[in-house]
Amino acid sequence: KLPLTVEEILGFEESNRELFIKSSTYSIIPITVTEMGLTISWIFSSDPKSISFSVVYQESEDTPLDQCKVLIPMTRCNSHKETIRGQVKVRNPGIYTLIFDNTFSRFISKRVFYHLAVERPVIYDGSDFP
Repeated sequence: KLPLTVEEILGFEESNRELFIKSSTYSIIPITVTEMGLTISWIFSSDPKSISFSVVYQESEDTPLDQCKVLIPMTRCNSHKETIRGQVKVRNPGIYTLIFDNTFSRFISKRVFYHLAVERPVIYDGSDFP
């Protein structure tokens, strides 16, 4: 079920998810965020070989693609050799889309194992001060 909400990601806890991405295609994970100040983080690996990864911000579902903001440009990751970690801070409500791109691979399909987490900022209220 897509897009994911913050509550659904919080429900992942420590579990990993898996995507199967056919050769010459890509897969997206849209995350709908309504509150600012959150941090969306991810960890992923791919098998076999590398995968390209990007993060895009869209104000709403109606926002045209050419007006979306690229937060992390498309980057080829050696995620078959090392685990890739990253995060993005939510500055505005909207849809944050993780893109796993295998369009460069003409014959090899990939499996991506990923884990998502959302952290709320710790707001210090001074209540533990004597």
